[in-house]
Parts: sequence; C-alpha cells; structure tokens
Amino acid sequence: MTGSFSDLSGALVISLDFELHWGVRDIHPADGSYRETLLAARELIPELLSLFNEFEIAATWATVGFLFAHSKEDLERFSPTVRPAYADPVLDPYGEPVGRDESDDPIHYAPSLIRAIQATPGQEVATHTFSHYYCLEAGQTTEAFRADLEAARAIAARRGIELRSIVFPRNQYNPAYDEVLISSGITCYRGNQRGWMYRESTGEMAITRGKRAGRMLDSYLPLSGDSATPWSQVRQPNGLANVPASAFLRRYRPRLRRLEPLRLARIRASMRRAARAGRIYHLWSHPHTFGVHVEENLRFLRRVLEEFSVCRERYGMRSLSMAEVERQGARVQGGGDSVAPPAAARPLQLS
Repeated sequence: MTGSFSDLSGALVISLDFELHWGVRDIHPADGSYRETLLAARELIPELLSLFNEFEIAATWATVGFLFAHSKEDLERFSPTVRPAYADPVLDPYGEPVGRDESDDPIHYAPSLIRAIQATPGQEVATHTFSHYYCLEAGQTTEAFRADLEAARAIAARRGIELRSIVFPRNQYNPAYDEVLISSGITCYRGNQRGWMYRESTGEMAITRGKRAGRMLDSYLPLSGDSATPWSQVRQPNGLANVPASAFLRRYRPRLRRLEPLRLARIRASMRRAARAGRIYHLWSHPHTFGVHVEENLRFLRRVLEEFSVCRERYGMRSLSMAEVERQGARVQGGGDSVAPPAAARPLQLS
C-alpha cells in the first residue's frame, strides 16, 4: 500500500522505560530508601494496564532484559560472554547482588509483570537493552552492544516476543549502532526530544544543573517549542524509524501543586495541535516515576487520556505503539517492513 503522509491522522504514542532497580542501581542502593518507590511501581503497573485498557491505549514497554529472568541461574544462562568494560566500574550491572527469584527479589526480576503486559490488548513489549546498557559511556564497544542485544532478543523470544523497538537507557542514542539494530531486526527507536536541554549526556551526573532546570521548566512552559513529529520525518534513509519523544510525563510534586494546571495545559495543547496537524505526540516516563504520590499521578494521567479521547473523537487521533508507528509509515511509503526480520533467537552460552 502506498499513499501520502498527509493521509495519516495524528497519533499518541506512550512509551514506558520498565527497568525497576536496574535503571537506578548506580544511584540508589537496593536496600536504600528508594526501594519502597520501586516496590510501589510494581503495584502500580496493573493499575496502569487497567487504565490503558479502559481508554484503549497502546503503549510500548521498553523492558530491561534482566527482568525477564525467572531465577538467578536463568539470568546467568542468558547473560552474554562479551560485556561492556565501562571506565567507571559503578556502571557495570553484572556485579549487582541479586536474589533467588521474583518472590525473593522483586526489584530485580519481573516475569509476572511482563506476562501481565503481554496479556493486555495493545501493549508492545520492547527492549531497554539486556543489561541497561549505556551506549555513550567510555568502555562500551560495538561487539559488547551486539552481544547485549542478542541476549535481550533471546530471553524475550522465550516468551514468544519478537523485539521490534528499542529505548536507549538514559536516552544515550549512538548512531554508530544503527547497523547492529538493523541486523537484529529492530525497526525503530525513541529519539531524544528537541531542544538544547535534551541533548545526549554521558553519566547521570553529566546532566548539568542548567539542563535539569530547562527540562523542568519545559514541562510547564513551551520552552522547546512544538514537540510533535511529522510522519515524513520518522523514517531514516537506512530504514530505521526514529519516533522521538515529545514530552516526559513527570511525577506529581506537592511543592509545585499550584503549577499542575500549567503542566496539564502544556500537554493538552501540544496533543491537540498534533491531532489537528496529523502529527505524532510521544509521551514517555517510567513506572517508578509514579511510585510516589500514586493517586495524584494516576489522576493526572487519567486527565491526559481524557484529552486524548477528545482528540480521537474530534480529529481521528489514534493510539499507537512505537512499532505500529514504524509499520504505518512503511506502508505509506510502500516499503513493507523497513528492516529484515532477525534470525531465530537462541539462548546464549553461559558466561
């Protein structure tokens, strides 16, 4: 099927970085105060799935491969032999102490939650790499990234999941890895939001105070301008689709509660402009972002989805996963699948 990008209606994309402790282990110890937030995120995920089901929302869950494991032995079986030799050893996740299984260590394993995501209509299980791999940190290599991605594919394939989308940990997109993605059957990734405050950084602490302040203010005021993406800009010459972020869905902050109407208005206005213009509006967050002040966060998300319902009724806006955005664009251009399907995934050798 061929056609014009102007034939496509606007789309809401929601992606969630599902990582639990693997995403913050270099910042928050497993037995520290942040543990309660991570445990609350586990309890929250079924509520998010129920909300998405109620509003018929497709979402992409970019899942760290470690979370698929059923046990410590299972995790070791799928772990690659080639691993990143980060210059900063704190970033290496392979030395992280882990428990026996999900019941013993619920912040490092999550197969039951992955099953719940799979069982909910419209949800895409994507990859956040196998090990929460940092693609721009000193010590990472193409060979290590390829091995990490193969491990992610293999452990997902056991659950019947073919990975098609990727979200890079800490949003560290590395264009040198495009060919690795293509050869692994990945068709799309979440690029960074436009604006100087969203440019790639290395190291969590490398995000400067100015960038942090700019990102915070941009949640309330349109500092970065129009953040929706035209369909014609999604597909790259090499066939990969970049479905860039439009906005980060921040958590509720009691000290900023008087600014909540501004935060909601910023999202509503951007979504409505995207719906009218036939563009893609991409919201992203983490489940653990909502692990504090859960009730307020869910109430805010409900109001966002209510606005989407208005846009769907008035302007024909659709809810799509990242992979569905790539497929829609490929169909319009008459190219079918933009990259070749991956070879059959297989368990990797023990390290």
